Amino acid sequence: MSTTSTTSSDATADRPIGLATPISLTEASGIDRAAHHRLDEAWLAAAWSHPTTRVFVVSGGQVLIDDTADGRTELVMTPAFEAPVTETHRYFLGTDDDGVSYFALQKDSLPGRMDQSARAAGLREAGLLLSPRDTGLMVHAVALENWQRLHRFCSRCGERTVIAAAGHIRRCQACGAEHYPRTDPAVIMLVTDEEDRALLGRQVHWPEGRFSTLAGFVEPGESIEQSVRREVFEEAGVTVGEVEYVASQPWPFPSSLMLGFMAHATSSEINVDGEEIHEARWFSREDLRAAFESGEVLPPYGISIAARLIELWYGKPLPRPTH
Repeated sequence: MSTTSTTSSDATADRPIGLATPISLTEASGIDRAAHHRLDEAWLAAAWSHPTTRVFVVSGGQVLIDDTADGRTELVMTPAFEAPVTETHRYFLGTDDDGVSYFALQKDSLPGRMDQSARAAGLREAGLLLSPRDTGLMVHAVALENWQRLHRFCSRCGERTVIAAAGHIRRCQACGAEHYPRTDPAVIMLVTDEEDRALLGRQVHWPEGRFSTLAGFVEPGESIEQSVRREVFEEAGVTVGEVEYVASQPWPFPSSLMLGFMAHATSSEINVDGEEIHEARWFSREDLRAAFESGEVLPPYGISIAARLIELWYGKPLPRPTH
């Protein structure tokens, strides 16, 4: 079994070797999270009041984005003194190479825009449009917002918790417990067989024709390689031997870290579980190209690592979905 990482160590990009295009949400953002400042209230106050500091609002997993005159799309950010007021839900996200500090504010709704040009967007749209810096900031903010909304009470004693460490800890004042943002590891894998065909499946709630790689959560006491084999067998009835790690992708929907693999099947008969996977098929490259061209198969969403794993096998970028 091979578990050798194929991730490039080149500091210029966090791009796995062989992938046709970068993985969304993974490219180097240029932001230093500067975690050592999170408990330094004096430093945080000084950073908040600095004129170069930039702030944006996150609400329900969405932010405001805007198109620039030169064709780029950016996060709508303001100086701190123009930001909406919030007492506690202010999250420090880090600093850039120029010393600019970035904060996100969690609000019940996004602020209005007098120029009416900005629009609300979630990660599935914005992640394909924003720069690596803005995407990295948005991912961090959305992940913190999701965690904050779902973990307001102490799991040890049930009392309400309070925010600390600039949004990265919740403390229980009753029992003293500290709670940290959770990340759920999940495996996502492109399985190939002896004929170098790719196994793609369609989840029960997906639209007709939408196929993608198989995926699932890592269970307690399980290695990621074991998880790959278990999930493929449970969902499609296919046994897997060799497993090779490719790359990872943060996926804050709400709190996953997708661990991408190429996996080699030792059986080819498909038997879907009917609960998560409605249909699964083996595709040759010719089969998949013809299915794309005819519209019989819709490629996975472009922001997902699934598309990059399929491209690694397919040999070129997949067509972009039109909706």
